[in-house]
Amino acid sequence: MTLKNENTVPYLVYNSLEEINFIKHGFSTRLGGVSEGIFSTMNMAFNRGDNPDSVTENYRRLCGSVGLDFESLTASAQDHHTFVRKVTKADRGVGIYRPRDMQSVDALITNERGVTLVTYYADCTPLFFVDTKNKAIGLAHAGWRGTVGRIGQKVVEKMTAEFGTNPEDLVCAVGPAISKCCYEVDKTCADEFYALTDLDNSTFIFPKENNKFMLDLLETNRQILVKAGVKAENITLSDLCTRCNSDLLWSHRATNGQRGTMCAVMCLK
Repeated sequence: MTLKNENTVPYLVYNSLEEINFIKHGFSTRLGGVSEGIFSTMNMAFNRGDNPDSVTENYRRLCGSVGLDFESLTASAQDHHTFVRKVTKADRGVGIYRPRDMQSVDALITNERGVTLVTYYADCTPLFFVDTKNKAIGLAHAGWRGTVGRIGQKVVEKMTAEFGTNPEDLVCAVGPAISKCCYEVDKTCADEFYALTDLDNSTFIFPKENNKFMLDLLETNRQILVKAGVKAENITLSDLCTRCNSDLLWSHRATNGQRGTMCAVMCLK
């Protein structure tokens, strides 16, 4: 990943996605905004107690930095489930300057220009999808529950149903998220991942003492995408751990929940 506009309103991009000339994308940091206190400075969530005017200004600043139309933003309504919503120009503003109209949306897809998808993170895993043939895009939020629920697969299936996407034409990116170096879970959570028996769980679950486990959400999601038909060579994993880089990125664990929220954004040019 590359950090852009480091001295003004920083945001991250995937080098692999930057090569696709018909999209714009970005991932916000915790820097460059106007929020104060525990949200300082770039908080993208309206539901954590921040001043909504500050959050709106943060979006305007991020849009200016990335080169997006603020009016085009359309946001998810995440609750760690796996519902995938197709959005159109009629949905512009939902969750940003218009009220949410659904209560459980952890992934968004579109094939319309003039719509910018917005999803939220602070350790959970972002998933980016670009159909390079049919020019359609998707964003998904994959916490541990969404990951074991195979939200990545469900996005691929929804894009296939709605846009005629061939999974082999997808270019995907995974992360930034809390990584295997920092993501410790208990046995109850680990057992959910052991139940993914069609995957090589020895590469994403690492037992340790005291009945605890280290978990690799990025690798789990990568394998789920491959099982869904995405070519392995078309999937890029982030090289940034949110907790290890909590000076740049919001991490729920690093802040003990006293935090703002980042967002992923993507649109068709």
